[in-house]
Amino acid sequence: MTASKNKPRMTQDERSHVGKVKSLPCAVCDTPGPSDAHEIKQGAWYTSIALCRDCHMGRNGIHGERILWRIMKMDELDALNITLNRLFN
Repeated sequence: MTASKNKPRMTQDERSHVGKVKSLPCAVCDTPGPSDAHEIKQGAWYTSIALCRDCHMGRNGIHGERILWRIMKMDELDALNITLNRLFN
């Protein structure tokens, strides 16, 4: 039923969506892909945001001190909007 206690298994459509997100440039700093796919809500794969390693897991990133996020005046919904715009336009 689940891949782990916290994350449900991905469907084929979800896996395809996340793969496309990972091919995009970073939604915060525009570093060319491949990117990490950060989920706004764990297990909600369609809330995945394209982020470079630094904007995701680095000191500047969403899981760090969010320095660049503050400089760019962005939150996760802003980054999701950019990601979706790049996917569908």
